[in-house]
Amino acid sequence: MALGPRRRGLRGKGPTPPATARTGHPAARRAAAQEAAAKSRARAVKQAADAPEWVLGRNPVFECLRAKVPAVELLVASGIDADERVAESVRLAGNAGVPVTEVARFELDRRSSGAPHQGIGLKVKPYEYRHPADLLVEAEDSGRPALMVALDHISDPRNLGAVIRSAAAFGGHGVLIPNRRSASLTAIAWRTSAGAAARLPVAQAPNLTRTLKEWQDRGLLLVGLDAEGDTSLDDFVGTEPLALVVGSEGKGLSRLVRESCDVVVSIPMSGQVESLNVSVATGVVLGEIARQRRGAR
Repeated sequence: MALGPRRRGLRGKGPTPPATARTGHPAARRAAAQEAAAKSRARAVKQAADAPEWVLGRNPVFECLRAKVPAVELLVASGIDADERVAESVRLAGNAGVPVTEVARFELDRRSSGAPHQGIGLKVKPYEYRHPADLLVEAEDSGRPALMVALDHISDPRNLGAVIRSAAAFGGHGVLIPNRRSASLTAIAWRTSAGAAARLPVAQAPNLTRTLKEWQDRGLLLVGLDAEGDTSLDDFVGTEPLALVVGSEGKGLSRLVRESCDVVVSIPMSGQVESLNVSVATGVVLGEIARQRRGAR
């Protein structure tokens, strides 16, 4: 008796696909909706990152122009009392080739979404971040031991700007920040850096721990900075290529980042002071590393 065709007919059709893969199933519709929402959020984040930033107010605008923040346009409301800050802002913008446009006050209100502006606003370009690998290549080509600063999710752009300023002052090659849940290089950070952001490259890392591991594999010593560090700065030698890894305000180094570090240093301080601001502490360590490297030449 020939049973071949019948046996084939009795074979199963394979495992039942998950509910999310069945067209028309409620779970599949929910999964599709969640995916569409995620894509929409990603587009919104990218558009926000690519959008110009507005700096408002006479002092902030003047300070940004003085720090040579890359700007697109300076808007001045018609009929305002143009004090020295406004006049100097117009002069600095003109010298830098930034267009100066006189507009009605309601137009400045509209562009600033109603935020206080004192009759003046500066449109600033979004910062162009470098790739982390570029920082390392440039450091290796500099003829000096690499000196990087990596920031583990600091939240205050003023601290970011101050760290960039210190890194530039003490011979750093670049600053690395995560691309999420971290202060970014806004006009506030640029202004705090006193223009150092124009000279020192800043890179973003999709995964900070992974990038630090890649740098470690390329020969950089990962030096964590933490008040609870097991090595005093007095006993630390920083003459070899390294990346100084600084934790966030309040929380310090995250667990994974701390575990990745080859050494964690602390700053010895008087008993009356428990801790330093993150940017001040970074400047202290960078200054000590620079002193050691000058003596090692």
